[in-house]
Amino acid sequence: MKHLKLIPMAVAGLIASAATADTYIASNWLAPVHILNAQPYQKFAEELGQDADAGIGFEVYSSGSLIPAKATMQGIRDNVAQLGVVYPGYSPSELPVNNVLNDLVFTADDALAAALAYTEVGVTNAQVQGEWNENGGVFLGGYSTPVYNFICMDPIRSLEDARGKKIRTAGGAQTKWVEAIGGVPVSVPIGDVYSGLSRGSLDCTMSDPTNLDKGNKFWEVAKSVTTLPMGVVMGATYVANTSFWVGLSEAQREAMLDHMALGLARTQLVYAADVEAAFAGSRERGLEILEADDSLTETLASFQSDFVAALPQKSVADRGIEDPSALIAAFQAAEAGWKERLATIDRTDAEAVAALIRAEIYGKADMAQLGR
Repeated sequence: MKHLKLIPMAVAGLIASAATADTYIASNWLAPVHILNAQPYQKFAEELGQDADAGIGFEVYSSGSLIPAKATMQGIRDNVAQLGVVYPGYSPSELPVNNVLNDLVFTADDALAAALAYTEVGVTNAQVQGEWNENGGVFLGGYSTPVYNFICMDPIRSLEDARGKKIRTAGGAQTKWVEAIGGVPVSVPIGDVYSGLSRGSLDCTMSDPTNLDKGNKFWEVAKSVTTLPMGVVMGATYVANTSFWVGLSEAQREAMLDHMALGLARTQLVYAADVEAAFAGSRERGLEILEADDSLTETLASFQSDFVAALPQKSVADRGIEDPSALIAAFQAAEAGWKERLATIDRTDAEAVAALIRAEIYGKADMAQLGR
């Protein structure tokens, strides 16, 4: 078995009896059936382990059983796990630059393009790479949630409909946006939204639509969904321990990236398919799936424009970083580029999306220098 010295002996003992040579540890704080575990970790580990040319495998520890969500970056740095999924919002002081990008994607309206833009920038941008490296990790790919919508009791079609509505937000730009449309932002845990909607303490929640039928099952209480595109949330699907990554052979790194490209693609495509299923099931249950009118869409466009213009100065003040204007422009350019590339392929074909990731991101990056 090949593992590094800093792995706690208890963990090393757990995997030694079942693992073969060149088997490492991956930590995922989500349940095995969650999209961000099932697609990029469970299938990835299974298929990588079956790849005779790879010579490397992973034992996946799920549901935070090895490292809790908020400590994943530290666990990767300390080599408790060699691979893990990291949400930058859980490490705001360690990952301020990545959190600027998560602020920025309040403007995103295409989850797949956002995920691939984040992957491209994370792999190729020296500022973003450097931040991961300073924390003992190597960023190898990212995800995006589906685009957030309004899920409500009474429908929101117009700006006037939104006035006075008590709307659950996750803070940041969402809170400012709800205030801008005359709503009342409410901060409660996502697990309290169902009861809030049913009791009337909430009128709406901003959420990705998969929460309609999975996990929180908002379709059991909500009456309508407004498909106004109010951004996404991004995170790092794959962050590797630096010493582990640098110590791999070139062939092992290439094999991992080849399988990771498919893991990233599958994750986003399953998210997209689940959104469509959630909408279809919601319609069958009698929920109204509606579009916003011009008063809301134009107000959102204006808010997003002003938000992006103010983001550099706000980031310097709030996050204590250097002016991120160049990084913001780089991400926006990457996002636009991915929308163009994705228009040339079947976006429901995971292999086609993975081929683009391999060619346009991993194939153009200096992998010999990544993490060094």
